[in-house]
Amino acid sequence: MKARKFQNSKTMAKRSRKAKQFYKDGIRFECRGSGRCCTSRGIYGFIYLNLAERRDLAKHLETSTLQFTKRYCDKADGFFYLKDPDKDCRFLINNQCGVYEARPLQCRTWPFWPENMNTRTWEREVAPFCAGVGKGKLYTSEEITRIIDMHNSQDLVI
Repeated sequence: MKARKFQNSKTMAKRSRKAKQFYKDGIRFECRGSGRCCTSRGIYGFIYLNLAERRDLAKHLETSTLQFTKRYCDKADGFFYLKDPDKDCRFLINNQCGVYEARPLQCRTWPFWPENMNTRTWEREVAPFCAGVGKGKLYTSEEITRIIDMHNSQDLVI
């Protein structure tokens, strides 16, 4: 399985402006703890990690960053990601995150990933898959935009 390519920031900004219409009134979301977001679904199986995230996970697992990276990561196109993206997350234990306190940005911000924030993807892939969509806290358009901006500015290389 090949790592997905990241969009350049201009392309993502253009898409983001269009997508804002879709979530202009906000979106309700509350994690239901099902662990479904931690199961592989093709390109969605890739969990990318920057250096700071690898350091945090290594510390949480009481190992060195080098050992964590060798044991748990692969690299493609300059990006580190958790090994075996075609399988469920190796840190998913009984439908619960075993590294919850140190989980990467990508995990902390589901389902508000830039690639999810358009009507078509949201209605066809995200909402039917995730039981937390439409429940709980109302995330405002501004909050969602901040989450998307965090993704777009994240330094994923090495």
